Amino acid sequence: MVTFLSGGTGTPKLLDGAAAAFSPAETTVIANTGDDIELGGLFVCPDIDTLLFQGGGLLDREKWWGIRGDTTRTHDALHDIADAVGLETGPQYLDDEYQTAGRDLAQWRRFSGVAEFMEIGDRDRAVHLTRTSLLDSGHSLSEVTRKLAEGFGLQLDLLPMTDDPVSSLIHTPDGMMHFQEFWVGHGGEPDVTNVEFRGSSKAEPAPGVLDALSDTVVIGPSNPVTSIGPMLSIPEFGAALRDTTVVAVSPFLGDEAFSGPASKLMSAVGGEPSTKGLSAAYPFADAFVVDEDDEVDFDVPTERTDIRIDDRSDAARVCESVARAIDAAE
Repeated sequence: MVTFLSGGTGTPKLLDGAAAAFSPAETTVIANTGDDIELGGLFVCPDIDTLLFQGGGLLDREKWWGIRGDTTRTHDALHDIADAVGLETGPQYLDDEYQTAGRDLAQWRRFSGVAEFMEIGDRDRAVHLTRTSLLDSGHSLSEVTRKLAEGFGLQLDLLPMTDDPVSSLIHTPDGMMHFQEFWVGHGGEPDVTNVEFRGSSKAEPAPGVLDALSDTVVIGPSNPVTSIGPMLSIPEFGAALRDTTVVAVSPFLGDEAFSGPASKLMSAVGGEPSTKGLSAAYPFADAFVVDEDDEVDFDVPTERTDIRIDDRSDAARVCESVARAIDAAE
């Protein structure tokens, strides 16, 4: 049995090759929910949805989010209306009084749907409508995720990290913004002074998460700060990782991140933005998988391979290295 910790791009790419080393029936994926937002009243789970669409064979692999071939008529119409009546465009984070109103799960991550700043396809939006309606009828996020995973035909188990509100907030010299506003709305350009996972100190792991963490855990090549960090900020979650075998796959080639704002965010929280910095980010790791050209040295078993993942054969190669690292760690 193996459990992967996943953000929105790095680990899903790795999972493309997981079957080369791990049985899907014995694989669990725990998804980050710190990036989730409520946009125009709909609850959007970007990292969960990438895994749903990937497992269902629908993922747009050019963008690594959304549904392949999806239309955007509703999204386009929202912008047409805003332009026609002179409404503000760009990320519109709602005032504090609205951040704690409505469904608890959406606290500190509520945005206006006027000229929505995230492009959401029409079929993609149907998933958010379904999820939001099920949440409002009393289902937990983990229950909704299980129903959607069954509907999309996933062969592995998919769990959200928590059913409680945890919001990844980026602090900048110009004020606080949600991660999606920072990354999607502003292209990751603002300077970052700190990163906060609001709500995590009171959050509990979702049902099934602690059981999954008792198995061997693989931290995929996701952003250590805003993909894996929200999970580690949940008290019981971090404690569980200290009691099990953990293998971490580097999201860096030396001091260069594969994608996303990992380097900037690691620097902002006082970490070293490189493979070497993973020893501090993941002090509980029992083994690492790093690139064959990376000169880093760890005090635990280290498996080396070409860790760049461009296709399924690359993913399979890295997963086979993960399996060898697990054997060495155990």
